[in-house]
Amino acid sequence: MSIAFIGGGNMARSMIAGLKRRGMDPHSICVAEPVDALRTELARDFGVRLFAHARAAADHADTLVLAVKPQIIDQVCDELRPVITERLPLVISIAAGVSIARLKSRLGDLARIVRAMPNTPALLGAGITGWHAGDDVGIDERAETESILRACGETIWIEREDLMDAVTAVSGSGPAYYFLLTEALTNAGVAQGLPPKTAERLARLTCSGAGLMVQASSDPVALLRERVTSPGGTTAAALASFREDHFGAIVERAVTAATRRGQALAVD
Repeated sequence: MSIAFIGGGNMARSMIAGLKRRGMDPHSICVAEPVDALRTELARDFGVRLFAHARAAADHADTLVLAVKPQIIDQVCDELRPVITERLPLVISIAAGVSIARLKSRLGDLARIVRAMPNTPALLGAGITGWHAGDDVGIDERAETESILRACGETIWIEREDLMDAVTAVSGSGPAYYFLLTEALTNAGVAQGLPPKTAERLARLTCSGAGLMVQASSDPVALLRERVTSPGGTTAAALASFREDHFGAIVERAVTAATRRGQALAVD
């Protein structure tokens, strides 16, 4: 199997790192990246084959991973259409908000397309990817997709394509929410008088440790929360403050905003 990544940004780097960690030969991985400096970094860090243009990279691959920004996806697809028409490689798109129908309108009706949304913990093999395949993607191609995506962590099948924008809002953008909470917790500790380095270390390890507890337990997250909340204690006081400020509604509005932006990208 050979793979061409069209775009060499952060998500492509994360996926390439996962594939290498799983033992894939870097010479079987091609990357099209127009920025000279990024090509130099990719060659240094991963030893993959580099190209300046999408068409050149695609000519060498059985599977294409579209890892470019939605704003330039049409231009990239127009360049790739001759390759798709001639060789019919499997196409996996990780461009947020871009539907399979839109991709087919540019790549041709014969294109076999999977839409996927990984997230940046893929760099550590700890990501999760929601994915949906078009009806014309066969069993073998779905298995190939699963194999590629599992190099980045867990995968989850999404039955309806219209839910992919919600996947993007929850897990694709989700790591930034976690970082924001860690940052806010650090700043709150400093406001209470802790030295900045101490506050940051406490916040970092508390958040990451809680995440490990969630991963290690099959119990509902709500039950985990209840177990560490003593009636009338410090945690209960903090959670009451969160509720008074409508923390759940704040998160829901944020995820809704991300979902709507993903939907808007489909028509931008």
